[in-house]
Amino acid sequence: MSDVVLVFSTAPAAPGDDTAEQLARTLIDERLAACVNIHAPMVSIYRWKGSVERDSERQLVIKTTRGLVPALEKRLRELHPYEVPEFIVIAVSGGSEKYLGWVEASCS
Repeated sequence: MSDVVLVFSTAPAAPGDDTAEQLARTLIDERLAACVNIHAPMVSIYRWKGSVERDSERQLVIKTTRGLVPALEKRLRELHPYEVPEFIVIAVSGGSEKYLGWVEASCS
């Protein structure tokens, strides 16, 4: 089992909103992540405070290590405009040893 994990989050995707890129750049600059993929805008439909909402968002896929998850979550909450940002951690059970090694080295 690898120490690498994927963290999923979302960010607003309104025209001109660069929140996703700002989040990604900060996480990389602070070495809390090796790579952040920012997906194209998508529609999210969800229940929030008793109402069904519809928003345009971008999915973030953050590659990091298990040991950095608490610091990453804390920093994401500090930076994120949402009251409750998505933060889902997925364990990586395998993959290219070179790639996984690069992720680990990039986060240290």
